[in-house]
Amino acid sequence: MNLKLIVIFLLMLCLGSFALAETNTVNKDSTAVDSIAPPAPVTMFKAFDTPNDHGHSITLNWQLSADDGAGQNSVLQYQIYRWVPYLMDSLTTLRKAMTTVKEEEIKRGHEKVLKKEMRSLKKEYNAVLKELPSAHKAYPNNGYWKEVGKVPAGTKSYKNTGSKEKESQDYLPDLTDFYYRVDAVTKDSTVRASSKVFGPVQCSGQWFNTGRIPVLVAVILFTFLTIYFVEKAKNGAKLYVRPLSGIEAVDDAIGRATEMGRPILYILGLGSVADIATIASFTILSRVAKQVAEYQTELLVPTYDPLVMAVAQEVVKSAYLDAGRPDDYKEDTVHFVTQSQFAYVAAVNGIMLRELPATNIYMGVFFAESLILAETGALAGSIQIAGTDQIAQIPFFIVACDYTLIGEELYAASAYLGREPLLLGSLKAQDYAKALVIILAIIGLIMSNFGWTQFTDLFKVAN
Repeated sequence: MNLKLIVIFLLMLCLGSFALAETNTVNKDSTAVDSIAPPAPVTMFKAFDTPNDHGHSITLNWQLSADDGAGQNSVLQYQIYRWVPYLMDSLTTLRKAMTTVKEEEIKRGHEKVLKKEMRSLKKEYNAVLKELPSAHKAYPNNGYWKEVGKVPAGTKSYKNTGSKEKESQDYLPDLTDFYYRVDAVTKDSTVRASSKVFGPVQCSGQWFNTGRIPVLVAVILFTFLTIYFVEKAKNGAKLYVRPLSGIEAVDDAIGRATEMGRPILYILGLGSVADIATIASFTILSRVAKQVAEYQTELLVPTYDPLVMAVAQEVVKSAYLDAGRPDDYKEDTVHFVTQSQFAYVAAVNGIMLRELPATNIYMGVFFAESLILAETGALAGSIQIAGTDQIAQIPFFIVACDYTLIGEELYAASAYLGREPLLLGSLKAQDYAKALVIILAIIGLIMSNFGWTQFTDLFKVAN
């Protein structure tokens, strides 16, 4: 009997446990989601004018939320907000209206009505801009918080940079009070924690970027060297310039042409009078023309550009005058051919094959025609001297010409042959500056290999 009672009691206990478990299962809501607790806000939040810039930029720094990578580890990103007055909406509306008027003006042409409407809109836009500083001072009234950027978790700073163009959509005015806040946001973007508001803060441009002090020192040093050597050259000092074989070959080539009784062909290239290489070529042409006048050798200068022709004529005429033989100058010594690239090349090649010049001198700006000219000159048996600052054409001149001035050697040639104090002094200053750069680079390399970075840090330049 006792055994039966015990069995019945155990059965009832099992049934009760099963019923309780079933009740708990039924009562539990399977669709319920645990609520996400708000993260801790960022701390030590501050905003300040971005240093060493043109203005229109504010930099924000903060310490990470306690739940960013630690704690609840729930922070997904940080959203940056700036308080803006409702007046900014008026600017947006006016900006859109001006864009619409511009589009209409392009479609319909420059009509007086559209121009008048544009002037009216710009006037109203500028009037609203003048009211912006006072509108920002009204914080926290008549305005709202606008998101200006976002950064991922783990980021401690943000730069709110706007445009300096007043009609730009992201225009950020200087000398205006701004207020910022940073929100730590979880995966559910509705759950966030806002920082304390920081402000007012203003942005403004700086006169000098302190991160570029090494550049300032280099400019001052090079200016001093240039002035020193120019003055020295003006006082009659003989400045030593490293000789270049291509420069020294010019005199020999002119002498050869004189002995052979054949002309000298001088090509100024396809550049304009505004190109530095063409300007340098004028100086060399002056020296060549003066010697040609002294030796009474024929000179041919076919040109590609009418303005270059006009300048070259004056250069050659002055050279003949300096040589004391103005009557020997011929008007057709410098002549215009054509401004069609390969038609000009064909004409010059014809001159080479007909006249068989003893010397061809190519100085200036050259393009695809360089190899055609040089190869034709080689077939004509001419001594060829070339110089250009067009990097892509230098290899063609090197393989087809007897002497080639590479890059800045063309400018050095103009100073070397012209012996102008200004050019010669500048060239000498460049040589000293290059030597100084090489010495500093070697010292920096040695110190870097030994781990002494203090020296190289002196030359770091910020953007």
